[in-house]
Amino acid sequence: MGEFTVTGLRVVREAARSGSFTRAAERLGYTQSAVSRQITLMEQVAGVPLFERRARGVHPTDAGRIVLRHADTVLDALAAAGDELCNPLPTGRIRVGAFSTAMAALVPGAIAAVAARHPGVRVHLREGTTPALSNALGKGRIDLAVLSGRPDRPEGLNVEPLLDDSLFIAVHGAHRLAGRASVPIAELRAEAWITGSSDPGDTLLGAWSGSSWRPRVAHTARDWVAKLGLVAAGLGVTVVPGLVVSALPARISVVRIDDPAARRATVLAYRRDTTAPDHPMIEALRDSAATLAAEVRARLRE
Repeated sequence: MGEFTVTGLRVVREAARSGSFTRAAERLGYTQSAVSRQITLMEQVAGVPLFERRARGVHPTDAGRIVLRHADTVLDALAAAGDELCNPLPTGRIRVGAFSTAMAALVPGAIAAVAARHPGVRVHLREGTTPALSNALGKGRIDLAVLSGRPDRPEGLNVEPLLDDSLFIAVHGAHRLAGRASVPIAELRAEAWITGSSDPGDTLLGAWSGSSWRPRVAHTARDWVAKLGLVAAGLGVTVVPGLVVSALPARISVVRIDDPAARRATVLAYRRDTTAPDHPMIEALRDSAATLAAEVRARLRE
C-alpha cells in the first residue's frame, strides 16, 4: 500500500472544491489526465473511492470527506510553515520597564499576547518610577518602557502615546457617588481621602490644579491593595487611573473626575538601536491599551 502525497491531497481538495476534475486541472495548472492519475493513486492508497462520478461533476464520498478533512490540516500546516520560513517568528529577549499601575492590566495583557503568538520572545520585566525607568532606558539597561506623563525625548529614543488616561474616583459601592458617570472637583471637597502620602501633592491628587481647597486625608497607604481595601470598607475615596479600572473588584465603583486637567498620559518609549517599531511587544502594548480603553467605557456603562 502506498502513501498519501502532498500533491495528491492538493488535487483531491481542489477537485472537491470545484466539483470537477477538469476545473481542478485548470486551477492547478495541470492536465486533466494528470489530475485523474493523482485521484486514482489517492483512491488506491485509501482502498475505496473518494469521489462519486456523476454526469454533472464529482462529489466526495464519505471516505473522501475524511481524506479532505485531514488534507486541509496537512496543507494548511505546510502553508504556515512556508510563511514562517519566509517571515520567521521573532526570537530573543526584550527588556521592558513599566510604572506600577501599568502593571495592573496593560503590561500583563501585552506580555500574555506575546507569549501566545511569539513563544521565542522572552520578556524581562522591570517595575519602577517613570524617572528611574527613563534613566535606565537612556543608559541601555532596558529596551522599552511604559511611562507616566510626557517625559523628555532623549536622543536615540522613540516616544509614542499609548493612552490619554482619565483619572477616576474609586468609592464604596454604597457611596453617594456610586453609579455616577462623572463628578466635578468641587463636589469632592467633603470627602475623606485615602492617599499614598499625607501631602496630596505627592499623590495623584496633585494631578489637577486650580481647586481652592485641600483634600482631607483620612488614611495613608502606599500599597494599592491597602488603598482599595480601605475604599471597599467605606473608609474613604481614592484616585485611580483608568489603567487599573478593569482590575478593580466589583464592589468598588468608579466615577470619572470632571476636569480637563484630571488626566494622565501614558506613553511608550523605546530604543531605536535595539527595538523595531513593529516589534511584537510594541504591537501588543498598543493592542492592550486599546482593549483597556474599551473596557473602561464598558464598565462606566454598567
